[in-house]
Amino acid sequence: MFIAIVSFVLVLSLVVLVHEFGHFLAARRAGVPVYEFSIGFPFSPRIVTLFRHRETEFTIRLLPLGGFVSFSNETDEHAKKLFAASRTSRALIMSGGSFFNVIFAFSVFVPAFMIGENMSLFSAVATSIQTVWVVISETARLFLNIFSGSAGVENLSGPVGITVLAGQAASGGWVDLLLFTGFLSLSLGIMNMLPFPGLDGGQLFMLLIEALRNKPIGAGTHQIINLAGIALFIMLSLFVTWHDISKLIS
Repeated sequence: MFIAIVSFVLVLSLVVLVHEFGHFLAARRAGVPVYEFSIGFPFSPRIVTLFRHRETEFTIRLLPLGGFVSFSNETDEHAKKLFAASRTSRALIMSGGSFFNVIFAFSVFVPAFMIGENMSLFSAVATSIQTVWVVISETARLFLNIFSGSAGVENLSGPVGITVLAGQAASGGWVDLLLFTGFLSLSLGIMNMLPFPGLDGGQLFMLLIEALRNKPIGAGTHQIINLAGIALFIMLSLFVTWHDISKLIS
């Protein structure tokens, strides 16, 4: 179980950091300041500041799970410079994380197929592209079925279920762990593009609303919607975790 937990923490932290790095690079390219790039859970205390580059502090937080980027500081409380950017720039910033997750998954699948299946580089690239497309389409179909009521949330896995899968992948060797990392990266990228408050897809949906009404949504309204979305997401995660534990016990 210890190996499973360690594998889960390391793999999840890696794919989350890849996701946040996509946001970071997109923001830098758009000229939007990023005040913090952190390794660790966002609401946990800061342990250390590793270094500072331009306005960005690269930090480590107490809970070493995932990471985040912050577009606000003490004098820019509601990320005013992010909201002042063009809608195109904001859309690229919000989608940058998921885009990097897809690219990262592809880059992980290629060596995994070359080593595990003894494929040539060309065959591994072709198989990786096909795998990425199948995972994206099937995951999107699953969420559509859940939202339409034709499938239940019991088809999803929470932290407990993912930890079990991580342990199985780690015990299966490096190739299985690489494949698991790629699949988790794709899942994270797809999930974040759902039009759900608090997720990147929710931000993009609010951008669409702004474009349709030709009027910006206030930063305060953004914050309230995001907090409500995060609360609902936590409730969903707890339910899925309870379902994972129930399956393990049974």
